[in-house]
Amino acid sequence: MTHDAIEVILAKRDAAELSDSQIDWVIDAYTRGIVADEQMSALAMAILLNGMSRHEIARWTSAMIASGERMSFAGLSRPTADKHSTGGVGDKITLPLAPLVAACGAAVPQLSGRGLGHTGGTLDKLESIAGWRASLSNEEMLAQLDSVGAVICAAGDGLAPADKKLYALRDVTGTVEAIPLIASSIMSKKIAEGTGSLVLDVKVGSGAFMKSLATARELARTMVDLGTDAGVRTVALLTDMDTPLGLTAGNALEVAESIDVLAGGGPADVVELTLALAREMLAAAGIDDVDPADRLADGSAMDVWRAMIAGQGGDADAPLPVAREQHVVPAPADGVLTRLDAMAVGLAAWRLGAGRERKEDSVQAGAGVVWHARPGDTVTAGQPLFTLHTDTPERFERALAALEGGYHLAPSGTPYTPPPLVRDRIA
Repeated sequence: MTHDAIEVILAKRDAAELSDSQIDWVIDAYTRGIVADEQMSALAMAILLNGMSRHEIARWTSAMIASGERMSFAGLSRPTADKHSTGGVGDKITLPLAPLVAACGAAVPQLSGRGLGHTGGTLDKLESIAGWRASLSNEEMLAQLDSVGAVICAAGDGLAPADKKLYALRDVTGTVEAIPLIASSIMSKKIAEGTGSLVLDVKVGSGAFMKSLATARELARTMVDLGTDAGVRTVALLTDMDTPLGLTAGNALEVAESIDVLAGGGPADVVELTLALAREMLAAAGIDDVDPADRLADGSAMDVWRAMIAGQGGDADAPLPVAREQHVVPAPADGVLTRLDAMAVGLAAWRLGAGRERKEDSVQAGAGVVWHARPGDTVTAGQPLFTLHTDTPERFERALAALEGGYHLAPSGTPYTPPPLVRDRIA
């Protein structure tokens, strides 16, 4: 049965449920260039405004998967487990998590992306390591999973090409926030990738796409249903992103912090979330006889990290890039830090050169923000509160403007109770 773009746009504009054949046709036709960008833009806006049923989202996701190849890890000797984060500030969790879960006996095929706007990209972070390469062939990926147990790399062009095209369009048409399109974008790639189990880290708060717990729950529920319907064991954790993770936001800065975690140290919140996600991944993969905390303590996770980096051409011993210029922001008064806004920190890091405004922009490996206190810490007037890093000092002014009002100091002795890092679990 053939359709036309106007018919599909009008149906969704009028809040009708699209038929399976309409969805299959429009995704295929858009991928092949028959449906124009302006027509798909209109349809994406209609979806944002009127939503989609569970069946529509599932069919849309299936059509996106069918636009390209499907991978299989059936030949591996280990069960596969993957993780996806919806993106946050200082969210370097993938870096210690993948080798940690591999050290516990699972295979971790982590297809990751680049940053856009204030949220950092895992591939950008790893590319600050000398020699490391993001692009692997399917054969190279499978070989590394078999020998090392973990790989972090870019998704190939053959995986859900419809999503790659639609993602770029959504980014410039104000439709990024459409939950059906977010869910189908993420899950089409993860299902096509062929993992047996998937843990979703859905961020909620000022520094996340999902600002409220209600919308984060809706997105998590939608993605868990999509995974379950496709035969992938899927669970989601809703995690806090009102406060940035750890003590750094920036590419090389976050790699250094991740290495600290793998060495048995690192900020408490990064360790806590890494272990929480590792335990979910191992449970989903059917591995219940290993405590990931032991693998951090005995150095085996660090061994996998070094092998994973070397397997992709990287030198794990090479010094990480350092920005040419630093600017210290002192605490203006004595007090207790009671708020550190993730969006303010992410925006500052982005303005310093750690992120990109357009996909074709380059990033500075050494740029970013280090904060020397976390909410609940007592500070004294004049002590360093932030250190800004960049190769281009003319960026400092706009970064400082982003931090204005982004933190709060209460009088010394003010009690502080941290919010839970994991706010909900959906399975």
